[in-house]
Amino acid sequence: MKKLLYILLLTGITLGLLPLNACSGKTTETTTSQTVTSTTTTTTTTDTAALKETATAWVNLLIAGQYSEAIKAFDKTMTELVPADSLQQIWESLAMQYGAFTKINGVRTARQDGYDQVYITCQFANLEGDLLLTYDTEGKLAGIHFFPSSAAKYSPPEYADPDKFTETEVTVGTGQWKLPGTLAMPKGEGPFPAVVLVHGSGANDRDETVEANKPFKDIAWGLASRGIAVLRYEKRTRQYPNECAAMIETFTVEEEAITDALAAVDLLSRTQGIDNNKIFVLGHSLGGLLAPRIAAENGKISGRISGLVILAGPGRKLEDLILEQVTYLVSIDGTTDDNDTKQIKATEQQVQQIKTLDIKPGETTFGGARAYWQDLAGYNQTATAKTLTVPMLILQGKRDYQVTMVDFKAWSDALQGKAGVTLKSYADLNHLFMTGSGKSVPAEYSKPGNVAGKVVEDIAAWVKDR
Repeated sequence: MKKLLYILLLTGITLGLLPLNACSGKTTETTTSQTVTSTTTTTTTTDTAALKETATAWVNLLIAGQYSEAIKAFDKTMTELVPADSLQQIWESLAMQYGAFTKINGVRTARQDGYDQVYITCQFANLEGDLLLTYDTEGKLAGIHFFPSSAAKYSPPEYADPDKFTETEVTVGTGQWKLPGTLAMPKGEGPFPAVVLVHGSGANDRDETVEANKPFKDIAWGLASRGIAVLRYEKRTRQYPNECAAMIETFTVEEEAITDALAAVDLLSRTQGIDNNKIFVLGHSLGGLLAPRIAAENGKISGRISGLVILAGPGRKLEDLILEQVTYLVSIDGTTDDNDTKQIKATEQQVQQIKTLDIKPGETTFGGARAYWQDLAGYNQTATAKTLTVPMLILQGKRDYQVTMVDFKAWSDALQGKAGVTLKSYADLNHLFMTGSGKSVPAEYSKPGNVAGKVVEDIAAWVKDR
């Protein structure tokens, strides 16, 4: 039975463009870590031996396929967000991506921010990883995270030269939602053009880390080596997962991405050595979809956005891409069985829920509450882009199965003849803008690589020409 690596985009809260995450926590948009988290506080200590035993027994329920029994351990929020069939999808998608589960290699405990945590080290056929279970003060399961362990380590791209720039830790925004970030600044007098990097879906870190791959770090180092400052930062849903989950009923892309991207632009506009007339926003995937809206809301801040770079930006509604991805993934080996057909039909029903906004209070669809989908229903990214006066560079990998050439054509058609718009596609690049061949599959995201040098060169040349 083939289960999708679930899907597309969501709030921090999130569905990365790969695995399913029912609420918020540390994953990526392209990440391969999976996360489910609710919000509860903990003030008591726990017998670690008993906690290990409880957590191990719970994982054994997953191994035995007893998902209805397993969800009885959830706290109230988790119970609402993750029904038995969703838990089954999460567990089976791990096996689809990493091979069959074989054994538990170890169990250890920790305590963080008042939560009791148990790390179950799971061995799959092709990879070892930690299943992190988070418990509240009543012993209820309040969060599930999976972090793959990769023997491969990140290697900077050859086109990056650390001798040509410096990196400084900065803070994006203020108050409750302030975010840690990194500013890569070229050496020299300046002033330098600058780029803000806006994440894709999922609770991404500042590098948009996918196992051994760090596409945002590649881009930042590559551009900084070419005289362009780059600001990247932790996504709000990664930095504040529980706080975001607590506001799921009203959570939209404004809170997920837009407000923080504008704060990042504002920070650059006040930074010495930055050319205030050359501040650009680069959005990847969901960040690309939202880039026109970020520019349209530029009036909320004093800093001025001078142009947009859109990398693999969806040109269609997210729910349509979700269905397309599910269909692609379940049939990736050329066959479909009854379970695959059921999965597609279930996804179609959820897509219809989104289109009709038939999402009741307390319910989520693909990780988002009604407010999230209602907000996006009123936004048309290509139409918004058409109204903008800033230049735009739109790039797309032809091997990308998550955001496809259909989306690229949607941008092209909408912006045809518009001055200042440049579109380019690359035959051999996937969703991470990394080189490959043949049909793109999720497993290739586990292979270490770097954003193609030609993409960095194209972005650098375009920015410098503005």
